[in-house]
Amino acid sequence: MRELALSRTPADYLLAAAYLQSVGRQIGRHFAGFDLLLTPVLAEPPLPLGTFDAPEDQPLLPLMRAGAWVPFTPLANITGQPAMSVPLHWNEEGLPVGSHFVGHFGDEATLFRLAAQLEQARPWSDRHPPASA
Repeated sequence: MRELALSRTPADYLLAAAYLQSVGRQIGRHFAGFDLLLTPVLAEPPLPLGTFDAPEDQPLLPLMRAGAWVPFTPLANITGQPAMSVPLHWNEEGLPVGSHFVGHFGDEATLFRLAAQLEQARPWSDRHPPASA
């Protein structure tokens, strides 16, 4: 990743930042017709330790694998939209399954109100996944 970063110029960075800001504005306009976006947090269940270890000949493999495992949440990271993950379900192993909600720019209040309602309907504060050794 360092070698890749060194191949980029400050102008490349500024162009990439401007592009991401443009995408954020486009998505913000698209969201005008919706209250919230609901997605899963993960594309698949939690993975075993070591899944993201990098083979010497493929140092970027863990990054690519992580992108496939967590494809939904980066939208809010890139656009700056408020988002939350709440554990509304648990799988057979007792692990929480997160629901990811994305709101309008600057509208964290809607997410806080929704979180309070969801926690009242499906309490999770006393739920803990099993510990592993």
